[in-house]
Amino acid sequence: MQNLLTQLKTEIRRRNYSYRTEQSYTGWTKRYRNFCSSENINQKETTSLTSFLNHLANNNASASTQNQALCAIVFLFKHVYNIKPGTLKNLNHAKRTKHIPAVLSPDEARSVINNLSGAKKLITQLMYGSGLRISECMRLRILDIDFSYKQITVRNGKGGKDRVTLLPSSLKGRLQAQVGKVGKLHRMDISNGFGKTLLPGNLSKKYPNAQKELKWQYLFPSRKISRDPRSKMEHRYHQSAQSVNREISQATKKTNIQKKVSAHTFRHSFATQLLQNGYDIRTVQELLGHKNLKTTMIYTHVINKGGNYIKSPVDTICEQSEAVSR
Repeated sequence: MQNLLTQLKTEIRRRNYSYRTEQSYTGWTKRYRNFCSSENINQKETTSLTSFLNHLANNNASASTQNQALCAIVFLFKHVYNIKPGTLKNLNHAKRTKHIPAVLSPDEARSVINNLSGAKKLITQLMYGSGLRISECMRLRILDIDFSYKQITVRNGKGGKDRVTLLPSSLKGRLQAQVGKVGKLHRMDISNGFGKTLLPGNLSKKYPNAQKELKWQYLFPSRKISRDPRSKMEHRYHQSAQSVNREISQATKKTNIQKKVSAHTFRHSFATQLLQNGYDIRTVQELLGHKNLKTTMIYTHVINKGGNYIKSPVDTICEQSEAVSR
């Protein structure tokens, strides 16, 4: 098993996949191997892959979970076993469920944000003001913020694509102050013998001195210096998404909002309110980084299914009764 996992990690890192993907693929490989052992089936036969995926579906796994497992095990077959899985016959696809995302009104968003402080408040404002995913916000580097053109570059977003989104004018001053704080922290790290950061891809080999440059430092650095699990380099990583979600949850509890609010809710709210304000859906699609327009169209359902779209019959009779009484 250990040799297999070592091979798997080597292939993942050779393709510059993220550490999060490495953890996911490693976990699914372990589950797949344990399943094959318990069922007494050959792990290198494609029928075993179908059996494993059907096992997940039969145990109420969601469609996204099943698809994640599929991607991981197909990677194992193709790049470690050197086998092309081909078409998976008799595969039972887990049922996909469509959820309308929860969104916040401007007043609700303001209420939650006002109960936040420090970097967590700025992070939340960026997600709400620029439509960033929490992971994208955490990975921002100083060079990704362009104050002159009022834009933010999102690098290696979902699907491995770069995109540009807007930088809210109201956040310019706070972002400049945040860059100043990072610069001060970075100078302190360098004086203490640290100051290097991990660069994407093979940039550290191409530009060996860039690791200590301020522009490559994370915009929202962690309070602690930690050891990277891959390179073993000690560096200051970015803040964790979990800590941001925890702060948002606590801030929401201080309000009267009875909705399930997370970091992603602010991205949903960004898209919904742009559409409500009359912006073209294609523009919103580009700002969000959606590959398919259908993904963006879910926000039109949020708008169209609200109380401003359909007049309830009870409103009609109440209005008629009030008119008669007058």
